Amino acid sequence: MEQVGQRKIDGMWLMVVGIAVLFFLILPTLIVIPMSFSGASFLEFPPTSFSFRWYAAYFGSPEWMSATQTSLIAALMTTAIATPLGSLCAYGLHCSTPQIRASAQALVIMPIIVPVILIAVGVFSLYAKLGLNYTLTGIVIAHTALALPFVIVTVMSGLQNYDFDQELAARSLGASRAVALLTITVPQVKFSIQTGAFLAFITSLDEVVISMLVSGGDNATITRRMFNSLRDQLDPTIAAISTCLIVVSVTALIGVQLIGHRKNIDK
Repeated sequence: MEQVGQRKIDGMWLMVVGIAVLFFLILPTLIVIPMSFSGASFLEFPPTSFSFRWYAAYFGSPEWMSATQTSLIAALMTTAIATPLGSLCAYGLHCSTPQIRASAQALVIMPIIVPVILIAVGVFSLYAKLGLNYTLTGIVIAHTALALPFVIVTVMSGLQNYDFDQELAARSLGASRAVALLTITVPQVKFSIQTGAFLAFITSLDEVVISMLVSGGDNATITRRMFNSLRDQLDPTIAAISTCLIVVSVTALIGVQLIGHRKNIDK
């Protein structure tokens, strides 16, 4: 009985700590969203008046819309490239020997470990020689490099619970490895692939450090313009843009979760 009581106490403390951490993480969001509906000409919390003027300023600005379009295109292209490449890399690592897998994994997660500013400086120097600075191609390549580790780690996690005997059975019946991979393995781990795609999209959409150096002009991303706007003046339009980005991120996350929930129900 004492052990059961102690477990309940430990569980309650764990729940309290979890709720406290969760509240700490979402607190900035709870502040930004109300500020976006303020009618004042400067950032204030709590807002003293209610207005959609800053949303109108955002959607009515050609500069902001151009930056938003650049970010969305870059994020979609990054997702389209990083998802299949990362999934194939995860599949190859999973099928390799433990020694090769351990060494390759260390290299794969380097973009996550190395400070982003160091990567940004290196990418900027390389792009200066290749003429890729301030181009959409350069942005997509850099964002893809950052997104790949998230896709690889996520898909590898899904492959851990996959029974490869199913793929071997298909190959023994005459299917090529590519056909077995696409028709047997991919459907089994599609939720992990979808999650990796979501992480790749968010990584590209929210990236700011590399974008500050390699994007600009007609190909400036929304995060770069937001940073420049905050540096020059405290424009409440930033709060409206931040709220829109939050809505996009949360909507994509809920969509991924609903897909995973439907998958569990179908099982």
